[in-house]
Amino acid sequence: MSLLDHKALYTDFYELTMAQGYFLSGRSEATASFDYFFRKNPFDGGYVIFAGLSDLLPYLENFTFNKEDIEYLDSLGFNKEFLGYLKNFQFKGEIFAPKEGEVVFPTETVVRVKGNIIETQIVETLLLNILNFESLIATKASRIRQVAGDRKFIDFGLRRSQGWGGIQASKASIVGGADATSNVYAAYEYGIEPSGTQAHSWIQSFDDELTAFRQFAEFYPDNCVLLVDTYNTLNSGVPNAIKVGKELEKKGHKLLGIRLDSGDLAYLSRKARKMLDDAGLKYVKIAASNQLDEYLIKSLIDQEAPIDLFGVGTRLVTAYDCPALDGVYKLSMINNRPKLKVSENITKVNLPGVKKVMRVYHNEGYFYGDGVMLDTEDELTKIFHPHFPEKNVDVSQFKKEEILHKVMEKGKIKADLPSPNESAQYAKQRLSQLQKEHRRFENPHIYKVGLSEKLMNTRNELLNIAKKSEVQ
Repeated sequence: MSLLDHKALYTDFYELTMAQGYFLSGRSEATASFDYFFRKNPFDGGYVIFAGLSDLLPYLENFTFNKEDIEYLDSLGFNKEFLGYLKNFQFKGEIFAPKEGEVVFPTETVVRVKGNIIETQIVETLLLNILNFESLIATKASRIRQVAGDRKFIDFGLRRSQGWGGIQASKASIVGGADATSNVYAAYEYGIEPSGTQAHSWIQSFDDELTAFRQFAEFYPDNCVLLVDTYNTLNSGVPNAIKVGKELEKKGHKLLGIRLDSGDLAYLSRKARKMLDDAGLKYVKIAASNQLDEYLIKSLIDQEAPIDLFGVGTRLVTAYDCPALDGVYKLSMINNRPKLKVSENITKVNLPGVKKVMRVYHNEGYFYGDGVMLDTEDELTKIFHPHFPEKNVDVSQFKKEEILHKVMEKGKIKADLPSPNESAQYAKQRLSQLQKEHRRFENPHIYKVGLSEKLMNTRNELLNIAKKSEVQ
């Protein structure tokens, strides 16, 4: 089964049973609004890079049930009249979202979906699957980019990714800051740069290492990176790479680099750098790979390891230390009536009504905080702490910017969909406006996300109504 041919089945079973329930109860045309948001930053970090919108919107624009889908649902016992409804189903809702690559924060509305109750409900799983995963990987990549600085950073993760998710992971890695990918399909699909060198198997397939290097250099004289740790990095690999590098010079070419894939990368890179420099090959770059992440890369840089390029695989595309972003999708309005989910845990009480998010800026151009407000409000003068209203700040004199934009109207895409490289540039620019204390890895400063007074009062009124009904 191809997902491209059966998009509407890319869902959880209960989405369909609820949709049928809405239909059979005569509520299929009730208007609804849902919010996508998350409650906690991944990796114990201070922010999230929003990604996945450019994949989600085309899916939604073509979200229909074909003949095979209907036959399958019929075999599961769904109501005939409801299946008749699904035959003509097409997503015709409205979506507001930030630009891909935007920096976003916990509790605030990240995506707003509005339409009839069936269409807004039935796309929940697809939306969560794509946005949660791509935003998670883009955020991981941005952390790696932050420590890598001007050094190149390449996604090597396809072979360790979770199935077809590797395609989205490679794309999201670029949004977060990777320079290129080893994933040829993702490079083709998204117009990003493919990159790769050689595996140990290439070298092992020859009788000796030097012959393997010479053959590779013969075929790729201007793009030759040699893997030097198959047998003995310092006694064999680097010396043989130097021989080939000098031979390339005589032919008018230059060895591009060597790659270290095992051992003490800081020690080996320093030794290899000296050997290359002593041989007059100062231009040859050193690449490193093998279970790297932002922490190991930072350690290598702190040790002044002369590494020019990092290949990051498993710990990037699997988000190794935080395997999921806890993004949720909650009903906030039905038939123009604000709704909330009540919980004993105040942090799990969602924000009611149709909302927008206003970004507030310091005079220096840095992000100061975000204010969540009802869509009907014109001005944001104060932002209140979501749970401690006595903590509030006057933002009436600050510059502000609305960060949610209409990207889909009546089921049709209304925004330009950027390439991953364009989104990466946007993410880089936006991160530069996030102060360093929010970007640090250890105990990052919590970014201000507050409520407008009107939104806060609306939520409190609904909570009081819910408490009274519990007493009755």
